[in-house]
Amino acid sequence: MSYFHPETLRRISRLDLRAKHVVEGFLSGMHKSRHFGSSVEFRQHRQYVPGDDPKNVDWKVWAKQDRLYVKQYDIDTNLRCTLLVDASPSMRYGYGPFTKYDYGSTIAASLAYLAMRQQDAVGCITFDKETDSILPARMKQSHLAAIVATMELDDPAVRAEKKTGRENALPFEEVLSQYQTLQPNLRETLQEVAETIPRHGLVVLISDLLINRDGFFQGLNFLRSRNHDILVLHVLDDDELDFTLGGPTRFEGLELSAMVRCDPRMLRKGYLAALEEYLEEVRRGCSQAQADYALFRTSTPLDAALSAYLSRRMRR
Repeated sequence: MSYFHPETLRRISRLDLRAKHVVEGFLSGMHKSRHFGSSVEFRQHRQYVPGDDPKNVDWKVWAKQDRLYVKQYDIDTNLRCTLLVDASPSMRYGYGPFTKYDYGSTIAASLAYLAMRQQDAVGCITFDKETDSILPARMKQSHLAAIVATMELDDPAVRAEKKTGRENALPFEEVLSQYQTLQPNLRETLQEVAETIPRHGLVVLISDLLINRDGFFQGLNFLRSRNHDILVLHVLDDDELDFTLGGPTRFEGLELSAMVRCDPRMLRKGYLAALEEYLEEVRRGCSQAQADYALFRTSTPLDAALSAYLSRRMRR
């Protein structure tokens, strides 16, 4: 099976159209999953009354009896899905066609499109150090436009362009001392989500997880205590995962105006060891909270990555 190259997909500037290409091209078969779809079964007929949607009229009955009847259905697994999208400044990093935010917001829009075409309700929350925007869950297809508009408005690259002036660069040692305060703390955001979803729902977190991890794990456990199903989709760039940069390099902070010069080749071994320790901590914390975790590289064709992930999830 062929997939969209990230560069090709990136040329589709409208996020809703990009999501439609991903879903309708390669993921439409996933709608039978109990996690992303509704099971709709016929229940009974009732007589047509003015105002009923003509598409629900049973025209075969009309042809036989010359009477208008409407088909009624039971929706037995109507899902409420809440998308949590990280819009912190670190998400605007990306060396290839997609920044992490481009990739993550396309995942979110694709899942929203997939759920809505199956009559599931979808809401969206973007966050930085705290919650930025909240869209309550809606079932109608037109709600996708509102979700896309929210993610485009809260794009960290767009917000960075609107800032005027430049902060003075902080010494690297001072940045390290403030490290915990620079990261988003998801505990309050996830607790708020858990308390506002009225019944069992699906919460999808899309983030680079450069966050306060203690608060993150507390938030996951709180969600789980409310019996919500949790997906954690971890988005990272190849540079962050492989650290193949070579030669003297200047690193500039995205969260604050910090800067450090070094030779990455001298740091690669220690960096990769620290990265694996960090990833293992994230995987273990998600497992303990019974959250479904998956790592996404921004260089991987998005439709292929989503298709493979949802296939694995369906089999489980």
